[in-house]
Amino acid sequence: MGEIEGEEEKKMVEIYLKIIGPSPPCHLNVASSIKVHELRKMIAGNRHMPIENLRLVLRGNALHDSENGDDVAVQLNNGDSLIVAVKPKPPPKHFRDEFEDDDDDELRFQLPPSTSKWKRKLFYILREKLKFPDMLLMVISSISPKVWIIIMTWFILASIARRYEVAPLFLLATGFGFIFCNLGHRRQGELSAYSVFNEDFQELPGTLNAEHIDRDIRAGRF
Repeated sequence: MGEIEGEEEKKMVEIYLKIIGPSPPCHLNVASSIKVHELRKMIAGNRHMPIENLRLVLRGNALHDSENGDDVAVQLNNGDSLIVAVKPKPPPKHFRDEFEDDDDDELRFQLPPSTSKWKRKLFYILREKLKFPDMLLMVISSISPKVWIIIMTWFILASIARRYEVAPLFLLATGFGFIFCNLGHRRQGELSAYSVFNEDFQELPGTLNAEHIDRDIRAGRF
């Protein structure tokens, strides 16, 4: 039974691409059962189209890469017609109408096609269930897993510090730790702007302090 299902998935069909615009229509051989994002990638590569602006319509329905955080697969039949369109880039901001359509999903933040399945599910929950704004979703997507681990660890330690009533000390330690971790690295022989970190408290040339002012006053330079 599994072999029969596998053969059905590997079955190839020929579909007819109706491309909106000056490009001529063409035929394409694809698997009868294929994920939408794989079909979109195949058409974009075959016809040299921008994948991020490619829109597909099959049997009157627009095809979406994912639904409820899961990849969507489509069943194709031999001879099916697929409408292919490239969404034009939005005009410059000063040319746009001040009454924009807030329900235009195409202008919302989109995850790249290579995004993992668990991350798609997470973003679906944040956007559709918790109603996170797109700006916040962009910030979340830009944070690396390492930083997320550090943030989660900090909140866990903060809750423990609060339970034992040492939260102020924990916040101070966190602040000093953040400062020291972002001091940077000096090359061999390079002086720090803070003389306390230099050997023999050596200062940078041209540094002005109270000792220099007192010396200049005593020497009559002022």
